[in-house]
Amino acid sequence: MKRTLFGTVAAGIMIFGTFAAPLPPAANAQGFNLSEPSQTITFSPLQLQNETSAQQTQTAATSQIDSYYQSAAGKSGPALKKALHDIIDDHTQLSYSQVWEALKKTDEDPNNPNNVLLLYSGVSRSKQSNGGNVGQWNREHVWAKSHGNFGTSQGPGTDLHHLRAADVQTNSTRGNLDFDTGGNEYKGAPGNFYDSDSFEPHSRVKGDVARMLFYMAVRYEGDDRFPDLELNDKVNNGSSPLHGKMSVLLKWHKQDPVDQIERNRNEIIYQTYQHNRNPFIDHPEWASEIWE
Repeated sequence: MKRTLFGTVAAGIMIFGTFAAPLPPAANAQGFNLSEPSQTITFSPLQLQNETSAQQTQTAATSQIDSYYQSAAGKSGPALKKALHDIIDDHTQLSYSQVWEALKKTDEDPNNPNNVLLLYSGVSRSKQSNGGNVGQWNREHVWAKSHGNFGTSQGPGTDLHHLRAADVQTNSTRGNLDFDTGGNEYKGAPGNFYDSDSFEPHSRVKGDVARMLFYMAVRYEGDDRFPDLELNDKVNNGSSPLHGKMSVLLKWHKQDPVDQIERNRNEIIYQTYQHNRNPFIDHPEWASEIWE
């Protein structure tokens, strides 16, 4: 049966990436061939070594994450929420001015290292175009800072896990609205909708928004000098330390799964800045185990 070049390569990857069968000595030393009627594809020892190295790196990273959450293993409901809080609190806190430079790393456009990706619009904009004017980007508090009145002080006001680069005007339109569905499309960032009491982000980042709010509701439990932040199933929460709409956020979390941009961002925040993680990026299933 005739097979395309793509199919042959895929077959080779499946053989060595999925089944991980040991190679015969000759293959380990010299590579191996996949022959077809019209072509032969050779996999060199270096290619095989790189594949193995990538698998080992992935395994090591998974092991480190499992170790980080060890005390939460086997828990659910309030016990899981408490265990996760104890794991992720006491993080390194940045000043609000330090957030500018941090966002240039955490929100960097993977296709253009000179730019950041803006949260709601998805626009790629120069890292140097930060500020408060039209056409610039600023620091969006996804958990609106008036919901608990924590402002921009160290702690929830500077927590990178919910601070994102956003277009100045789009950020202003969102304001301190709760999240829900419906409203009028915002022409400055098509795919985003708003009305008098809620904001609906683009479907591309609905899950991102939900997981950032889940993090905030677990990290800030009122056992330090910061407010006890909680999710509820309402809008118009005003200055209360509450954010909604929880049932909608849980749906968005499932509809828009964790992507590589979120994973990379989580890793940068953990390794370079705050040294804590967003549990709902590492373990999306925990949202249901706590709130459903």
